[in-house]
Amino acid sequence: MKLSMNMSGINTVTEFILLSFPCSRELQLFLFVLFSVSYILTLVGNGAIVCAVKLDRKLHTPMYILLANFSFLEICYINTTVPNMLRNFLSEIKTISFPACFLQFYFFCSMGTTETFLLPLMAFDRYLAICWPLHYPTIMSIHLCVNLVALCWVTAFLCYLVPIYFITQLPFCGPNTIDHFICDPGPLLALSCLPAPGIELSYSILSSLIIFITFFFILGSYTLVLRAVLRVPSAAGRRKAFSTCGSHLVVVSLFYGTLMIMYISPTPGNPSGIQKIVTLFYSSVTPLVNPLIYSLRNKDIKAALRKLQVCTKISQSE
Repeated sequence: MKLSMNMSGINTVTEFILLSFPCSRELQLFLFVLFSVSYILTLVGNGAIVCAVKLDRKLHTPMYILLANFSFLEICYINTTVPNMLRNFLSEIKTISFPACFLQFYFFCSMGTTETFLLPLMAFDRYLAICWPLHYPTIMSIHLCVNLVALCWVTAFLCYLVPIYFITQLPFCGPNTIDHFICDPGPLLALSCLPAPGIELSYSILSSLIIFITFFFILGSYTLVLRAVLRVPSAAGRRKAFSTCGSHLVVVSLFYGTLMIMYISPTPGNPSGIQKIVTLFYSSVTPLVNPLIYSLRNKDIKAALRKLQVCTKISQSE
């Protein structure tokens, strides 16, 4: 364990050890192959949606701009955790430096927060499209949509700057072993030499506010959407309205369901095995299945992906 002496004469940790998934070498190699395939499929699936929306002018609408941003976010999100996890599967020394650990912590939290802001924006877009169809093009212009997306990204990256800065100022004098595959807040706070109930409480309150406010906003939006859809006289009209919202509701359920288990209380109250599985689910599994959820239920996306596939084959033949 590497230690350095600070100004107060206290030995401080300069690196952490990420235990990841302790198991036999053969199983480590199997997990490496499994998550490598999952990682590549996630990049390809979400990248295909981004390219399809960018190249097909018919998809240059607020709904698909939001979807492309969401897919781009999933690519960024998975890159904060999976590359280092794959490296650890093959490495005997599973260390991460102190600055790298907190950088991963910051970007992981910021990407997750961006997702909790984009999902309500997508729900609001569907609310406007279904409940105010005549005014929708005027209210949700492309310019406004882009500005709202930018606001989501900027605000999310500012949210955790102060809490994470204060966590970095805590003394970490050993042990330096994190029973996780990422630098997660719960295990990190547990390694501090001094108890920091104020920081833990502020982090928990901030996380709870972000999660519950955005979740209830989505719930309110879809309650109004449901009420409007039930007033549609034709069954075909109701099916079409539900189909535009169904994919988003599935993604919201997957993301918020796992998120609420973990980050309402980031203290080490949950067993490490459950922490790893739940974190793995919303940070790696949901980015993998999201392209399938959106593309399988959306005719425009499927048509754009087929067009992209044809263009790719033509360019390769040339």
